[in-house]
Amino acid sequence: MRAGLRHIALCALALAGLAACETSSLAPRETTVPPHARPGPTEPEPPAPAPEPRSQSLASRDLETYYARVQADLLAQGLLRTDGGGPDTPFTDTMLLRNFERIALAEEYERGAGLRPSDGKLGKIKKWEQPVRVTIEFGDHVPDDQRTTDSNMVIQYINRLARVTGHPISVTGGGANFHVLFMSEDDKDTLAPRIRALVPDVNPSALEIFDDLPRSIHCLVIAFSEQRGGYAYGDAIAVIRSEHPDLLRQSCVHEEIAQGLGLGNDSPNARPSIFNDDDEFALLTTQDEMLLRLLYDPAVVAGMTADQVRPIVRQRAAELLGGT
Repeated sequence: MRAGLRHIALCALALAGLAACETSSLAPRETTVPPHARPGPTEPEPPAPAPEPRSQSLASRDLETYYARVQADLLAQGLLRTDGGGPDTPFTDTMLLRNFERIALAEEYERGAGLRPSDGKLGKIKKWEQPVRVTIEFGDHVPDDQRTTDSNMVIQYINRLARVTGHPISVTGGGANFHVLFMSEDDKDTLAPRIRALVPDVNPSALEIFDDLPRSIHCLVIAFSEQRGGYAYGDAIAVIRSEHPDLLRQSCVHEEIAQGLGLGNDSPNARPSIFNDDDEFALLTTQDEMLLRLLYDPAVVAGMTADQVRPIVRQRAAELLGGT
């Protein structure tokens, strides 16, 4: 939770063939057949009515202004980096293991208790064991041009996550189990009913989160286990505020979808990483990709404890970083 593609459209071009008319030397110079009357001028097609502009409330405009100022302030401080880390952010296999334990095993919030912070203890591995089928939805007040931009961005990111994890993750038009909802402040009355429709047995305390989100909550994701009390995910819903400027909105997508895959916590020691509330990095980093590889290693199973998974992750971390 953040507080604080290439997609090619192919257009078919229809070419109209022009037939040339030729006169024949064998045709008679005179004929008694009267020529067909020339058609009169055609009436131009009336223009299609312009779509009704979507009205935007003052509350939504205020959020746009606020988040634009937040992004500008962070960029002015050299934050929201998009380079994925570099020579100034080295990390070792020991650091990678430590960060994995804090981010994949601890939980930011207590399970089933809304936004109540957890006690920070290490829990169990949470991940998807079935294919992840992602769908993208927009509230009625999200502008059309933004829908195109955001759809392309999510598709590109999902393709990247599938390559990184080796797990079947794809965007689908139906039968989805991971829903990415872009919603405006003006769509908030439809948010809770939509979530209830997607997950009918949703915990009421989880649903209450969406009733009145404070603006400090930029975006969030809720993942649901296949079985009550289990650790293998079966459904997830990420909510992204449409009022964010482009980079903050993309940052939300990167963090919330990755958290919905099982990297559910933040750590102040994780660097370079988006799983750190300091906002230094806006987009998934090289270390974050490694965390996902570790989580989706076939030997790592949902429900494993820290003691069970630690030897596996220690070995794989050393392999990823050459034992540094």
